[in-house]
Amino acid sequence: MTNKEMLEIAMEQSACDINCSPNDFLRTENVLVELNLNETAKKYYYQPINCNFISYGNNVVAASDSACRALVKEYISRFTFYNCFKAPNLFWLEKRLLCLGLGVCFMAEYYLPDTEKLKPLDCPFKLKKLYAPDFEELYKPEWSNALCEFRRELDVLGIGAYDGGKLIGLAGCSADCGKMWQIGIDVLPEYRQKGVASSLTSRLALEILNCGKVPFYCAAWSNIRSIKNAMKSGFVPAWAEMTVKPTHIIDEINGEIQK
Repeated sequence: MTNKEMLEIAMEQSACDINCSPNDFLRTENVLVELNLNETAKKYYYQPINCNFISYGNNVVAASDSACRALVKEYISRFTFYNCFKAPNLFWLEKRLLCLGLGVCFMAEYYLPDTEKLKPLDCPFKLKKLYAPDFEELYKPEWSNALCEFRRELDVLGIGAYDGGKLIGLAGCSADCGKMWQIGIDVLPEYRQKGVASSLTSRLALEILNCGKVPFYCAAWSNIRSIKNAMKSGFVPAWAEMTVKPTHIIDEINGEIQK
């Protein structure tokens, strides 16, 4: 699978996620569409979502519901697309969203493999390929990035690193949509900075490609350690997203109110 093919698949999936055309991500002008999550959207999207902004580096495509459509239209018309994802422009949006009982909830950058950079990196520990049945006893806090307890049925493949019989690192992938599997990685603190994370990430990415799927990787802009791992493992930035949700959902995530 070529880099071009993987990028096209990612754009097609993003188009399914927010109810737009893949070509919308290639336009030079910003685009506003009606938000409509369908059955083929990535599984980690969950309602309520009021707006989702996506940029593949050419423009911003915003999918919005009626509650904030007028505001979103003004925002993407007012600011250059890449400034829509950063302060102080973001504060302009947040101030007005709060008046609607909404707020910016998630912001992240997504990565795809570069076939010229992706290769199996060495690991000083024994590696083992893992499958869904092997994960049953691993839904613990230390492996919460590699595996998702609330979507266990989507955890399909992983690679573990072992020091003797002890699992010290785990890369897992979630079948979040039909053609793309997302990689998550965890390494025990005392085993970090030894090349474990990049070895597991790169090897799992190759396994995913062998399954005919596109591996992708997500990191917050501030998570420098995760970004360094992505790039060392052969991944490059592909797209960015920002999601708007009701403030009560944000408060729940922050532990300020009980569900």
